[in-house]
Amino acid sequence: MAQFCYYRPYFNPQLESLIEHINPPRIRIDNDAFKDCTLIKFDSANKHGILLEVVQILTDLDLVISKSYISSDGGWFMDVFHVTDQFGNKITDEALIQYIQKAVCTKRNSKEAQVNPERNLRPRHVVVMEHTAIEMTVTDQRGLLSEVSAVLADLGCHISAGVAWTHNHRGACIIYVDDQETTRPITDQKRLCHIQEQLQTVVDARNKNGEKQNVRLTTPATTQTHTERRLHQLMLADGGGVGGGGGEGVECERHHGMTCECTHVSIQSCKEKGYTVVNIRCKDRPKLLFDTVCTLTDLQYAVFHAAISSNSSIAAQEYFVRRKDGCTVETENERRRVRQCLIAAVERRGTQGLKLDITAKNRTGLLSDVTRVFREHGLSVTRAEIGTKDETAIGTFYVTDSSGRRISKEMVEAIEKEIGGTTTTVAVQHEKPLSKSIDYKNTNGIDDKPSLLSLGSLLWSRLERISGNFGHIRS
Repeated sequence: MAQFCYYRPYFNPQLESLIEHINPPRIRIDNDAFKDCTLIKFDSANKHGILLEVVQILTDLDLVISKSYISSDGGWFMDVFHVTDQFGNKITDEALIQYIQKAVCTKRNSKEAQVNPERNLRPRHVVVMEHTAIEMTVTDQRGLLSEVSAVLADLGCHISAGVAWTHNHRGACIIYVDDQETTRPITDQKRLCHIQEQLQTVVDARNKNGEKQNVRLTTPATTQTHTERRLHQLMLADGGGVGGGGGEGVECERHHGMTCECTHVSIQSCKEKGYTVVNIRCKDRPKLLFDTVCTLTDLQYAVFHAAISSNSSIAAQEYFVRRKDGCTVETENERRRVRQCLIAAVERRGTQGLKLDITAKNRTGLLSDVTRVFREHGLSVTRAEIGTKDETAIGTFYVTDSSGRRISKEMVEAIEKEIGGTTTTVAVQHEKPLSKSIDYKNTNGIDDKPSLLSLGSLLWSRLERISGNFGHIRS
């Protein structure tokens, strides 16, 4: 099938920098337009990845984006976000507002120093590379995190922070370590090679089906890295965490309609506008917008227009995209890959099992002890996030019982006693995994238009009004 490409005129990179210098990014924060949310309006010269940068800043601060309207035609980017904090309140903290404004403007100029916010405003998922980073993509097996952390403790590595995700029988994790004695990053190449060999031996010993297991160590860098985006990239490159949907999706839609919480992804051509239209409907959750935008960006697609909304715990996202080279998505293989990657991005952060928040005194080997206790009680860690603050270690773990039993209050109390810290059960209700993933297509391989409320008309009708709200930018 032929591909349609829409090329832009060539722009000199120096001219692009000049345009950004003359018309720098601008943010307006409006608390008067709506009673129940803060309106954040952003506009600047357009560049690939700018949408992700803005969404990343907002989600790193644990802000909830309930609606968004995006337009980036004509070399200019305009975006409107409806935002609240985690408790549903407007954003009124002046320090937070100033940080958002400064962070976005600094992001757009790579020559400027990184924003250095107050400690209580530093986003949790932006890790300053003061540590040695260990990246792993492995087969998901119960107790593997426990074994890896035990090896690191034996090798004199103190774990400062880490995040681990699992999906579709694959797992990825990033662990930041320091030398136990000096509390400084590990930079000696011989020692790094030895650590990598030991970890590779552990994960390979667990491998029974010949699946690939990758372990990589990186020395500290001078820039910051976004841990969760890197996790998405690791799982995308690994391929094992990507899963697709089945033909049962259309039947599911008929029976359950808009109350269905499965992940639905459809892709259609909009030839009259020169776009590919990507529709996503799924259960709403925090950071959903970041996960989908991150995936589209890393797949090298540019978002020209989008409309995002959530209603009754169901989120609807509609993107008008082209590939970075200007082409639309026309082949069925490419459509299938985009669908599968988006479904995986939505579901790999899906909450499964019991959420445990654990606070304990920071010490070397703590993660090994915590995960060992989980393993001894027959529990599997499906997702984890750990960090340290002064002398305190804080961790969030999602755990499930591999035998299918419910995790009782007595078991939680026993875990707390063995760990020797404070274990807070935040979500006692066991959540069901996202069992169905839907991609719409008929037997001929052509996408059927889903019976969803399309956001396209809403998007186009509001773009003109949104654009007018920004006014003109002066140097």
